[in-house]
Amino acid sequence: MTAIADYGVGNLFSLKCSFASIGEDAVITTSPDVLFKADRIVLPGVGAFRDAANKLRLSGLDKVIISEANSGKPLLGICLGMQMLFEKSYEYGVYEGLGLLKGSIQPISGVIQKGLKIPHMGWNPLIFVKDSKLFKYIKEGECMYFVHSYYAKAEDDSVSAVAEYGAPLTAAVEKNNIFGCQFHPEKSGDAGLKILKAFAETEAIK
Repeated sequence: MTAIADYGVGNLFSLKCSFASIGEDAVITTSPDVLFKADRIVLPGVGAFRDAANKLRLSGLDKVIISEANSGKPLLGICLGMQMLFEKSYEYGVYEGLGLLKGSIQPISGVIQKGLKIPHMGWNPLIFVKDSKLFKYIKEGECMYFVHSYYAKAEDDSVSAVAEYGAPLTAAVEKNNIFGCQFHPEKSGDAGLKILKAFAETEAIK
């Protein structure tokens, strides 16, 4: 069973429906007990980093997610949820993330070509950087749907795919049992569903 953490932000219903369409039992929950019992956890997120991080901490689910991830349970962060896996964000200030991956969240305006629209919004092909369990059912070059103004600047080897938007921007990450997608798999058609299917088949690292 996959638990989708509900802390007040994210495309919860769309995610649940996407998992249902691939035959995966997924529940939306605010309960730490459900997260503890789940086989894997999804951390969704949309909006501003500061607000989402505050809501996550106020819910108390941040400590549960960190504990379960450190125990080896598969964790998938989506969009802002992926960004919160990192140590900190520079979105309108400096704010702490969950610290599960090394690196920070930076404005894409500092790295992309001038004249390109911000936010980066639309379909972009994935360029693989390394093998990832999430890519089990897709091929390099398949397009995913992005909406973001900030990107993850990793300081470890967690980046598994990038998307070219005037610069190679982090599109997906994987580090042991920690996974992340800057794009929205639940909005990325059949290819996105294949990403979710691959995650639903991941098992805890003992």
